[in-house]
Formats: sequence, C-alpha cells, structure tokens
Amino acid sequence: MSAQGHHHMPQTPSMGSSKSIPIMAAPVSPQGAALRAEAAIEPEAPSTGAPKKTTQIIAIYGKGGIGKSFTLANLSYMMAQLGKKVLLIGCDPKSDTTSLLFGGKACPTIIETSSKKKLAGEAVKIGDVCFKRDGVYAMELGGPEVGRGCGGRGIIHGFETLEKLGFHDWDFDFVLLDFLGDVVCGGFGLPIARDMCQKVIVVASNDLQSLYVANNVCSAVEYFRKLGGNVGVAGMVVNKDDGTGEAAAFAEKAGIPVLAAIPAHEDIRRRSASYDIIGRPGGDWGPLFETLGINVAEAPPMRPRPLSQDELLGLFSGAVVGRDVVLQPANSEDMMGLNSEAKATLEVVYDNA
Repeated sequence: MSAQGHHHMPQTPSMGSSKSIPIMAAPVSPQGAALRAEAAIEPEAPSTGAPKKTTQIIAIYGKGGIGKSFTLANLSYMMAQLGKKVLLIGCDPKSDTTSLLFGGKACPTIIETSSKKKLAGEAVKIGDVCFKRDGVYAMELGGPEVGRGCGGRGIIHGFETLEKLGFHDWDFDFVLLDFLGDVVCGGFGLPIARDMCQKVIVVASNDLQSLYVANNVCSAVEYFRKLGGNVGVAGMVVNKDDGTGEAAAFAEKAGIPVLAAIPAHEDIRRRSASYDIIGRPGGDWGPLFETLGINVAEAPPMRPRPLSQDELLGLFSGAVVGRDVVLQPANSEDMMGLNSEAKATLEVVYDNA
C-alpha cells in the first residue's frame, strides 16, 4: 500500500492529440498522509516463546457485551483468593476488562501510555501499566481511537510492549487474556494462530449471535489444529443463563464441556452494575465462581467440532431464527424498475474495426 499523497489513474487521450495526460486525485493533507503511512506499516509479529515458569495462559473469547469482563473479573478475584497468582490482561479496544475489578476506575492502557512515554523520551515501566487489587494483577492493552487505526494492530503492538517488559519471565500461575470474539482480523486471533496460549474458553448465552461467535472461535481453533497448532477449547461459560438450554446444547454438539452456568439473576445484574465483585469466598455466589476457577484450571484443551450454519440454527425454534423463510432470487426488473431492458446475453460484442 502506497503512503504517498496521490496515486495515478488510467490515462485518457486528450482531444486533438495522440498524447495522454495523467488524471490526478485531489491532494491529501499532511495529516492524512501521515495516517496513511502509519496504516501501511506492517508490524512484526510478537515472539511466542514459552514462559520459563509453568504458566497456564488462557484466552477467553465471546461476543461483545456477553459478559466476559464480568466473568473474568470475578473469576480472577476468586482464583487469587484461593492462593493463585493471576494476571488479567484486557485485549479489547474498549479497555473495560478491568473496570469491574477496579470499582469502575479506568486503567491506563499500554498503547496510550507507551505513546506518551515515547513522546517524552521515556521507557514504559511495569508500574505504569500494571495494577493490582487483593492479589489480582491486571492491565489493559487498549486500542486506537475510532477511525484512527486498526484494533488488531493495536493488540500486536501491545504484546510487543509486553515482550519488552519481560512477559515470558513473569511468575504467574494463570494469565487470562480477554479477547473480543466478534472481530476476526489477525491481531485478535494471535493466541490461537501462534500458540500463545494453551487453551481457549468461550463465553456465551442462550442466543444465536453469541453462539455464532462461539462457533467461529471453535472453527478458528480447528483450522489451526489442522495446520499443526496445539491450542484447544477447554469449555464454555454460559452467562445470563435463562434455562432455555441452547448454549448447553451447542456445547454438547461441539464436544466441549460447560464449565459453569451463571444465572440471569437480578442480584448479579444489580451488583455488576455497581462494580461489586461477587466472586468472593463465603459470599452468595462464591461457590459458583470457586467451581468455575477449579474447572478453568483443570479442564484440558480439546479439539472442538464446529457446527454448520444449519446445525447452529437447528438449536433454536423456527420462530426465533426464521427458518421458514424462502430465498427468492431477484431479477433485472427488481433492480432497475421501469428502466429495465431485456438482454439476450451478457457477452460483450465488439464491432468490426
């Protein structure tokens, strides 16, 4: 991709002359040229060397808004209370993975912090980007402003910074990576594509869209397993479970276990909205998250069986997904209305010279 402020268009002969002149696009502002140049840079993929300590690195995927951050904040908190050393890394451009953990406070992101430090000629330090609460360590990779860059490239840049900070030498029992599952570009698939984690967990609910995302993640895992990858799916967390059973049916067909089902309960909704951690030992919901913590730690990575589109739709009633709809082909009259003109063929016929 060219980063210059203009590009050449096909040349058109001028009237009365055999010569041709280039048609130039309107000049681009210096800021626009700088943005194009930045977008054209292909970053180096981060190193994927193994940590020196036996660390479980787990990537958690799910549809945006399905409750990954809620699940991970409470899961990481409970695991820390059970004596595990846990690092939670938000890999979502919204940078809201740690908001519940820190009572609604925004955590400075790695991308934003590294940009400021670079302008000031300073190096990023651990204390600039990593924060802790009651034994849980957490950080946010962050992402670009809307329309100002690629979120996947931001993820890659964030992991490059983690490498420089000594990621593979850190001493943790568990590293939990919170990834947005709706997006399929390269940066968001790094843990699966480059074996950066040992296993994947999907968070979903009893709705088609979240299960569609979960199925896509399973498809990605299966694709890279065929290419020699080692990442597997450890299971599914059903969040906002209303008891209808579609998510559990999906997990059974995909060959992965349900690690926990978090009910659609008003107390959970209210306390989550108040940035209140409910995954506490001795609390009302403590046993649920303690069981989830144990299952997350012990569940082996498995090779999933992704569902076809028809199999996925088959989990729901026809009234819900519209399976009774018949596809009707459009024709030229539909597209052009009164201006439609029947043509016998689409073959291009050239007049004799």
